[in-house]
Order: sequence, then C-alpha cells, then structure tokens
Amino acid sequence: MFYQRFTFRLIFRLLIINLLGYLLFYLIKNTQLWFTIIGVALILLGTIISLYYYINQIRSDINRFILAVKTRDHTLNFTNKVTKGSFPELYESFSDILLVHKQIRLEQEAMFQLIKTILEQVPVGVIVVNNTAKERDEEIAFFNQAASNLLGVPAYKYWHRLKQHLPAFGTEIEQILTGGKRFLELKIQDKLIQLSTEVIPLNLYGKNYTIISFQNIKDEIEQKETEAWNRLIGVISHEILNSITPISSLSDTINKMVTDKKNLTEDEMDDLKTALQTIQRRSSGLLDFVKDYRLIAELPTPNLESHTIGEILKHIKVLMQPFAKVKNVVLDVEQTSSKITVQLDLKLVEQVLINLITNSIYAVENKEMPYINVNYRLENTKLYIDVTDNGKGIEAADLEKIFVPFYTTRKNGSGIGLTISRNIMKMHRGSIEVISTPESGTTFTLVFNYV
Repeated sequence: MFYQRFTFRLIFRLLIINLLGYLLFYLIKNTQLWFTIIGVALILLGTIISLYYYINQIRSDINRFILAVKTRDHTLNFTNKVTKGSFPELYESFSDILLVHKQIRLEQEAMFQLIKTILEQVPVGVIVVNNTAKERDEEIAFFNQAASNLLGVPAYKYWHRLKQHLPAFGTEIEQILTGGKRFLELKIQDKLIQLSTEVIPLNLYGKNYTIISFQNIKDEIEQKETEAWNRLIGVISHEILNSITPISSLSDTINKMVTDKKNLTEDEMDDLKTALQTIQRRSSGLLDFVKDYRLIAELPTPNLESHTIGEILKHIKVLMQPFAKVKNVVLDVEQTSSKITVQLDLKLVEQVLINLITNSIYAVENKEMPYINVNYRLENTKLYIDVTDNGKGIEAADLEKIFVPFYTTRKNGSGIGLTISRNIMKMHRGSIEVISTPESGTTFTLVFNYV
C-alpha cells in the first residue's frame, strides 16, 4: 500500500522518541551522568523536531496541491516526490489530478473560443452583461462584432457607457430585464433600424448574467411586405380583370350594334338588353369587390371589456347551432360555463368565430359524419380557442395564401373572412394559427395574451 513507507517511518520515529524518553528518565533518576543526560536530551529534541518537520512537509504538500487546484495553477509538479517522498502513489495521484484538471481547463478554453468564434460570425448581435457588480460597474462580458455593427458603437467594457451612448436602447432593454422579447425601432446614425430583441437572465456559479440578443429585421419585414403586396395586387388584378374584360367586350359589341343605325330590330334590342344587364351585373360585382376591400381596411377599433370564456362560447353556440343543424353538422361547443375572464371586444371576436365555424361547416359538407368542435385551453400566459373540424382540410400550398385578401378555395367565397379575422386578432394583440391535414381536418386557433 502507498502508505506503508510513511507508516514505517512514523512508527520508527515514535519508537525512537519513546526509547530516548525512557532512557532520559532512567538516567536522570538513577545516575549523575550529566553530559550523557544532556546528549540524550538533545538527541530526543532533535528526533521530535525531525518528526514535526516530516509531518509538516506532507501537510505542506497537501496544502500546495489544494491551493493549486483552487487557483488553477498547473505549474506545480510532484514528479520528484513520486520517487523520494513517503507517499509515492499519493504524489503520483496529485500529478495526475493536476494534469486532468489542466486538460479540462484547456478543453473549456477551447470550447469557449469556439463558441466565441461562432458568435462573432453570426449576423445576430449578442451582448452578455455581468450583473454581479453595482449598476455603474456592471461589466460587459461579451460584445460581438455584429452587435457593434448593428448599434453603430464600439465594443464597450461597461454597460453604463453603452446606455449613455444609446439611452433609448438601454431603456427598452431594462424594461424586459427579467426576460422576454421586444420589438425596437432605433435611429442609428440617421438611419432607422428595426430590431427584434430578446433578453435572457442567467445565473452561473452564483453570478448573475443578462444575455441580450437582437437582429435587424427591417429588410426581412420589407421583403415580406413586398411579397404580401405582390400577392394582394395579383388577386386584385385578377378580380378586376375578370369584371373589366367582359364589360369592355360588351361595350365594344354594343357600340358596333348602334353605330350608324337609326332603328334596331327586335332581336338586336334583346341582345342589347342582355349586354346591358351583363354590364350592370359585372359593374355591381366590381362595386361589391371595392366595398369588401374597404371593409378590410376600415375595421373599428376594439372596445375591450371583461368577458368570460363561457359567455363567449355560449353566444357562439346559440348563434351557429341552427345553421349547423340545417347543414346536418354536429357542432359541439364545450365548457360554456367557464368563468375565466379575458379582455376583448365581444362583437369582433364573435365575428371571427362565426367566420371560422362557417368555413368549417362548408369544409365538412361531403363528410359522412360531419363534426365541428369548439373548445378553449390555457397554457402559460396564453389563452387558446380552438375550432376543429373533420373536413377536407387545406393543402400545404394553400396554407400560406388563405389569409391573403380575396383568395378563396370556396366556389362562392369572398376571400375576406380570414383576412378580417386575422386583422381583428392583431388588433387584440393576439394571433390566429392554423393546422391542417388534407382529407383529415383543420384546426384554427385564436391566441390571446392572458395574464
């Protein structure tokens, strides 16, 4: 065992000390050999001092090892102790532990450099603030190049200096220091940028950090807006052309019929009447189209009041049950007695639910057992109202288009119901989501912020 040499030396020293002590006691009691007594006493004292230094050396080595681990000092070496020390295996273990500790440290440093390099390359701004110190002394532990470029500032060492340079940014960030997302508009060097920002508080080894990440989404928003306008213009152009083309053609025909003629035959009069009626009908259709467009653009501002979920669902059940019954559709509205309260405009939200349930009723027309379920659920800080049907579903290619104004997959649909529904939900600071499987069914979900 690694302690055998130490045990032997310790027992040997203790034995010598005991023998010398007994000899000294005997000489003092039974003889007058003072020179011998002094000599034995000095040898005994030297042996005791030697034992002290022997034990103290081992204690000192252990303390040095512990200190090296604490201070991450990898220069300490116990190689010479392995062959000369009393605990060769122990000192060898010390050396191995320090070596492993050094390797772990190097691996951690390498991983840190790898993550740092990655964060320097991504187009997302990342700032990490060490919140352990006082507010004015809060250090910025990491400030990548993207953050510097997006904010137009150097990589500051202290958070208060960044706040002084960009007070608007600092104020907005401090409003979500406990965590969350925020959309920011900042004017940087006379240029307006739009940032999608997220703050994540983090505690590591007793130290508090704040991770701030943000990216410029102005270009992305502009691209999405352009795509939306292109889709909208395409739909509007299609509708207008569908109405204008026959009107133009019939107008040309009528013009030819009456040109250079003072009297018309009975057949020509019938043709003229038919043409004028068609023009009138298509003109009315075009007028209705414009009215629908104005309806989308001129939604009233929501009048927010407290309503229970049970109240909302009960109203919808009363409104839509007769229509569903006429269509032989089972409409199951659950939890109409719920007392959970939410702030909303009852009329507008009812309009959204009527649109969704009406769409579902038409979607299940050809099903053997048509079924629609309306229910709600609470998850974290969100309230969800689900409208689920077992209808024909929506093709994946159509899912991105169904909210575009005037786009419809229904034969006689106007194509504005879902557009209006989404706008109403946005006005409630919520959203509308859809999940659909062709020939299996569809779920539309109204999402409200519930606190």
